[in-house]
Amino acid sequence: GITAIDVAFDFLPALGTGGFTSSSSDTAHLGIYSWNQLVLYPQGARSDDVRVRASMRLPDGWKFGTALRVAGQAGAMIDFAEVSLTTLVDAPVIAGEYFRVVPVDTSARPVEVDLVADSAGSLDVPADLTPKWRRLVREADAMFGARHYTQYRFLITLSDRVAHFGLEHHESNDSRVAENAVVNQTTALGVMAHEFVHSWNGKYRRPVGLATPDFQQPMVGDLLWVYEGLTQYLGNVLAVRSGLWTEEYYRDRLAQVAAYLDNEPGRQWRSLADTTLAAQLLYAAPGQWASYRRGTDFYDEGWLIWLDVDTQIRQLTNGQKSIEDFCRVFYGGESGAPAVKPYALGDVATALGQVAPHYWAAFLSARVSLATAHAPLDGITKGGWRVAYTEARNDYLRATEGDTRRFEAAYTLGIRVRTTDAVLTDVFVDSPAGKAGRGPGMQILAVNGVRFSAD
Repeated sequence: GITAIDVAFDFLPALGTGGFTSSSSDTAHLGIYSWNQLVLYPQGARSDDVRVRASMRLPDGWKFGTALRVAGQAGAMIDFAEVSLTTLVDAPVIAGEYFRVVPVDTSARPVEVDLVADSAGSLDVPADLTPKWRRLVREADAMFGARHYTQYRFLITLSDRVAHFGLEHHESNDSRVAENAVVNQTTALGVMAHEFVHSWNGKYRRPVGLATPDFQQPMVGDLLWVYEGLTQYLGNVLAVRSGLWTEEYYRDRLAQVAAYLDNEPGRQWRSLADTTLAAQLLYAAPGQWASYRRGTDFYDEGWLIWLDVDTQIRQLTNGQKSIEDFCRVFYGGESGAPAVKPYALGDVATALGQVAPHYWAAFLSARVSLATAHAPLDGITKGGWRVAYTEARNDYLRATEGDTRRFEAAYTLGIRVRTTDAVLTDVFVDSPAGKAGRGPGMQILAVNGVRFSAD
């Protein structure tokens, strides 16, 4: 005879800037709130069928951004319109003392950038940045041919006091970057393009193993090399086309990805497919022995594989078609409200065959299912490029070493060194350092009698 249950509980937000987490996070001036950590619902119910009316109280004077519709607001108290539990969990909220909204598309399915920051100065958007955001939306329209959202909000957190990453949602994305990222237009803003692509690839079209009916069913990530790998490829392309990245930065970053994966010793025993099934473990795995264990390589090796697919389509059609024709076939259709269309590998191969007849299932399986000594670099060579090793570091590698405080000598000595304390963070097992018995955690005191320094 019970008709209602009242439940009260506390949530303890994560602190610190390390690691990857989708959790709620706070600073003195802002907050990011993820509903999945704040809900209780009937066991066994489909999340699509559970109806929810959420509300929240913010600190006085704070503004907020979310894809949720507001039913009413009285001062600091906000009441959101009733939605399914699926929609609620898919719509985080950012809020803060320093907040700014930048409209970038005012059509019937509008798009805006919502910025929250730890300081007012961080919200100074350079005059040439807004046109790049507008171009990102136009380029995505051209790539996919339809919008599967009623509105879209880029939720951007500018802070050096939260973890930095991006997380996709159907009508928004939760992207957390450095406090100066907008003012300085850093390359970290490329995450906006990646997460935007996920509205089509991952949210609208989703692998069957990830399209679970509720939040208790375990997910099977065997197609993460499509979900994340293709998104990595398309998102990076859109980052360049929109102007968030330069072509030179794209090529330098691709060269580093190709070099690492082509020299990665772990690929000789572990296939890319196995990294997708182990994703839940690999996301949180330590950096030590990462090159031998392999990590979440389905992102960057997926980039290589889908570049290979794109150049293959262009060769098969004498340049008349490209992967964008596949995108319009597979992700296009009619614009509409958020919906999920699950797919299997066969569906991907069939759609590719509609664009360019080929043995796509075998083509993809050979690159995903087998442990191989070398990375799939055919897309680079078919595109007219090659990966070259010289004594000079490219711009991307120099910048990465400075940002991560890590010295990269993976392809020569076979080590990666944390420059703050000279500790080896990883060692390639078959490299000169590996054969000499060096391992992660060891510290370099001196080389040939010369005390170690970052220089």
